[in-house]
Amino acid sequence: MPFASLSLARALLYLIVAGAAWGTAGAAASLVYRISDLGPVALSFWRCAAGLALLLAARPLLRRARSVPATPAATAVGGKAATPEPLRRKALRTAVTGFGLAVFQTAYFAAVSATGLAVATVVTLGAGPVLIALGARLMLGERLGRGGALAVAGALAGLGVLFAGGGGSSVDPRGVLLALVSAAGYSAMTLLTRRWGRDGGSDASADAVGAFAVTALCLLPFALAEGLLPHSADPLRVLVLLAYIAAVPTALAYALYFAGAAVVRSATVSVIMLLEPVSAAVLAVVLLGEPLTVTTLAGTLLMLASVTGLAHAEVRGGPARA
Repeated sequence: MPFASLSLARALLYLIVAGAAWGTAGAAASLVYRISDLGPVALSFWRCAAGLALLLAARPLLRRARSVPATPAATAVGGKAATPEPLRRKALRTAVTGFGLAVFQTAYFAAVSATGLAVATVVTLGAGPVLIALGARLMLGERLGRGGALAVAGALAGLGVLFAGGGGSSVDPRGVLLALVSAAGYSAMTLLTRRWGRDGGSDASADAVGAFAVTALCLLPFALAEGLLPHSADPLRVLVLLAYIAAVPTALAYALYFAGAAVVRSATVSVIMLLEPVSAAVLAVVLLGEPLTVTTLAGTLLMLASVTGLAHAEVRGGPARA
């Protein structure tokens, strides 16, 4: 679907569904790690390769759904008609987005393996809004403000608490660093999607297909070196988990994410995506039996409070300057 034809309400709904779906990916990955020897790079490769196959299979259905021509009002961005995107810029955007996606997913799965689902997800999605707020100020002219600055400080304090608790069994500083790398990839992907989506003329499903293709190509040699095929006493269960990861938190969630993130403000996107750490933390404790320590809880609350403050600052600040 073209970014420009998406209403704000539908874009928000797409992002909510994407965030909730993303929250299940880490739990599924943790289960894969428990019953097989598949590594984070190979898992990321299979996630993108299988997700790419599903999106390609769904493309004819999406084309038929878009067979009714859009109205002039629906194809306007900022009062101007959307025009087809230049081929060179489209290729550059696809390459950069695919690389950011590779960093985001692989570092996240590695963080889950190193420090557990709850901490990895909270750090990734807690640091993401901070990096996005700073990047949006530099790249998109969106003001941070006093409240935003306090939110950044609070998020950094939350990260400090998690690092301070690294001596415990549930928080591994190496895993926290990997989660920060993942947050950087996620933030770059969000900012670039928003920046390039302002001009319209893009197709969300085509963008997801291109990004997954680039990501799979980037990860393939590293996945081969790590071990592409899993060894498990329960291969059918591994296959079902990989199919779920490819279908729901990948093919579906990323198609919705790329569509919604091009319409909604970058900081707002990052706040909505807090659905992921909330659902992931619940799954980590209830389904996987991960301990909820005082350090993890304190760091999590600090980071979530900081992002809530960032959302409040954005609402008070009004529309962002282009």
